[in-house]
Amino acid sequence: MDEEAWIVPPKATDIDGSDPFVGVDATVADFWKFALSDLRMNNARGYLAEFLVAKALGLQSVRRVEWDAYDLLLDGIRVEVKSSAYLQAWEQPRPSRIAFGGLQGTRYHPRHGYDPAGKQLNANVYVFCVQTAKRHEDYNPLDLDQWSFYIVKRSALQRLGYSSIGLDTVRTLSNGETAWSDLRGAVLEAAQGEDFTDTPWWSE
Repeated sequence: MDEEAWIVPPKATDIDGSDPFVGVDATVADFWKFALSDLRMNNARGYLAEFLVAKALGLQSVRRVEWDAYDLLLDGIRVEVKSSAYLQAWEQPRPSRIAFGGLQGTRYHPRHGYDPAGKQLNANVYVFCVQTAKRHEDYNPLDLDQWSFYIVKRSALQRLGYSSIGLDTVRTLSNGETAWSDLRGAVLEAAQGEDFTDTPWWSE
């Protein structure tokens, strides 16, 4: 397709919760309350986990990109964030089993389609986040004391070859929990030797 025919979106601009809609008596904060008030929802919890990890890594003014093959970029290190929780936004007979899916994904480029190599691990380091509350009366997703973090190298997941894993496996591969305040240093350390080249699958 002709280069000039592509519609290229500009960089997203910052918005404020007080920004008003045009033609509707509502603000951006009203929309956020509508869409993201319940941080127990799977999507919202995932966004929150990515945010918490981004803050721990010291990333400033970072914005999540829905279609990227990984979640965060730290000094050239591709970081994937996965989250799980015992409690959900719906009724459940017992606390959920902690599991993490979607470890492998197929890279996509709007001009060149999907990577023919198919699903693979697309990050150097994986951060697994668990919201640990087991009673709704205690649940506070904004409390860091209710989150556990585990770091796993790409090579460790590569050897397993699984597309999803449980918490016991994460604990084994990570050698234990990492404090939120130590995540940046631990990610940098874990990335050593994890050379994954995100080369394009199309001819330039």
